[in-house]
Amino acid sequence: MERNYLPQRIALCLSGGGYRAMLFHVGALWRLYETGFLARISLFSSVSGGSIASGFLGLQWESLGLHAPGERDLERFINLYVDPMRHLAEQTIDLPAILRHPLAILGLGNASQEIARAYRDHLFGDATLQDLPEKTAFIFNATNVQSGASWRFSRRVCGDYRVGLIDNPNTLLADAVAASSAFPPFLSPAIFRFEGQSFRKTQHSDLSESEYQKRVVLTDGGVYDNLGLEAALNSRMILVSDGGGKWQPAAKRRGNWASHLYDVFGVTDDQVRSLRKRMLISRFRSDDPAQRIRGTYWSIRSDVASYDPEGVLQRLPCDPQHALQLAEVPTRLKAMPASLQERLINWGYAICDLALRRHIDKTLSPPVDFPYPDRIL
Repeated sequence: MERNYLPQRIALCLSGGGYRAMLFHVGALWRLYETGFLARISLFSSVSGGSIASGFLGLQWESLGLHAPGERDLERFINLYVDPMRHLAEQTIDLPAILRHPLAILGLGNASQEIARAYRDHLFGDATLQDLPEKTAFIFNATNVQSGASWRFSRRVCGDYRVGLIDNPNTLLADAVAASSAFPPFLSPAIFRFEGQSFRKTQHSDLSESEYQKRVVLTDGGVYDNLGLEAALNSRMILVSDGGGKWQPAAKRRGNWASHLYDVFGVTDDQVRSLRKRMLISRFRSDDPAQRIRGTYWSIRSDVASYDPEGVLQRLPCDPQHALQLAEVPTRLKAMPASLQERLINWGYAICDLALRRHIDKTLSPPVDFPYPDRIL
């Protein structure tokens, strides 16, 4: 991808992690909206479950009044954004997609198409990338398994730096988000044929031959960059919301190939996430002005005490054990009960608030209560 993709000032990266991450991010976006910070963000870079949250936010951007400064209307934000996201989280869409394509293991059928259809039915309709805001960039990251590069969908371009770029792509928004969330092996691959759309070469397009452009095979963006961080590295300030899972050690592992493949992918995902996080934190702390980036990172596994070690910030009551239970929710696109949805949103809201007030703006007033006060975190 071109290095100067749109010079940005403030970027928000939203990780993958299925419905768990999606709702955790909804809570963070809720707090960002309340503080007025959301409208200041000029680049959203997302992966998988984060792309669901980001994609619908982009589609509702102008309806929410985020394109112009003005008074914030929390009721409108809930009605136009939060409630539709929660409606999607009431639907199980991954298992039905897999069961409709039982021969996908032989290359017959594609579950990703079913996921895209569900996204169209419940959130995006027939909207395309061209229905996203013009002045605020929304990037949905997938992974091109042919070129080994990050494939990005946005209003301005889609493609990768090796295969080439398509200007002003007319790809359905639901298809772009489905590619970003094509979790391997069962919801992957997402196959694209960009008929009638021309690729242009970039400085590094060494794979611009027609066989790489005629049929593009993509998988989940988390395979390459599970924080969506790379697209945001030129920004002056980076905020990262990480709702991803964490691989856990176990003495006993199953020996069948499917279980082993799942374990191998878990280790890979965990290492990619850890490396990206360490790189980001080192940039936050760098003594080199050319390398240093201002920003903050919060995670579904964060410890609230690490943001307030002196205990001076007025913070919402968060039981660390309850928060860790939320982090263990499986990475699925499986229907969630209302109580679990509300706890995830509460947790994303609370930890985002602490990260903002600790590292970005110490003058922000603390929140009065959780979005769902009756729901214990």
